[in-house]
Amino acid sequence: MKDDLNSTQPHNVVHCKGETCRAYKQELIVEEPLSIRIEGQPYSVVMRTPGDEIFHVAGFCLAEGIVDGPEDFVTIDYCDQADGNVATVTLQPARRKKVASLLKRRGFISQTSCGICGKELIEDLCQILVPTTDKIRINLSQALECVEQLTQHQRLYEKTGGSHATVLFDAQLNPLAVAEDVGRHNALDKAIGKVLMNGQLKKARVGVLSSRISYELVQKAARAQLPILISMSRPTALAVELGRAQNITLACIGKKDGLLVFSGKERLKVG
Repeated sequence: MKDDLNSTQPHNVVHCKGETCRAYKQELIVEEPLSIRIEGQPYSVVMRTPGDEIFHVAGFCLAEGIVDGPEDFVTIDYCDQADGNVATVTLQPARRKKVASLLKRRGFISQTSCGICGKELIEDLCQILVPTTDKIRINLSQALECVEQLTQHQRLYEKTGGSHATVLFDAQLNPLAVAEDVGRHNALDKAIGKVLMNGQLKKARVGVLSSRISYELVQKAARAQLPILISMSRPTALAVELGRAQNITLACIGKKDGLLVFSGKERLKVG
């Protein structure tokens, strides 16, 4: 993440309570567009918090199926000067040829039209995803400890109250990567991008998210072969369908305590 000067901005706010109002300055999280160009052509524009651009783009490309590993990249460059926030990706020739059809679609899967129903979307996604076979098992208490660690890494949230966060853990439940962003998708992309580019993708086993789990986040987890996702709020129905199809454990914090497990309960040991 860049320095807070780039990630947050102070704004005037007035807090009114009862019969009194008090003016003060509040740090708000920054939201800016990032244009992602692949092989010289526009592929996508995402709204995100500045910082970790290289990792963000790497994670995004993995999720989209454009790359399978860091060796598929020739370069990832980023420019935030006169031309604006632009990231450019060049691929190895063999990889470029392999994903030519994906590049023509320009993010079709992640930007689906409202005319596609849930069943059709699941069928489409399952053609490009490989279900995880990871048999990791963790204790319920360990899973809850991972969730508790999330707040320790939400530096931007502490200042602004307006960011999402992702923490990735290894099989021993040690933190591998942390990312914050105004967008929940971006936070997960950045965290996955970090382990991808650091050669630790295969070590990632558990992802803890500050947001709800939508199908796009399950898609990103499936591409990263991440077997367990735990969130702070409930997943969507489509996310659960895709999670079951991809053999991913999906869970969220219960209303009062514990976890609500929607798929892959066999990975959680209780008692």
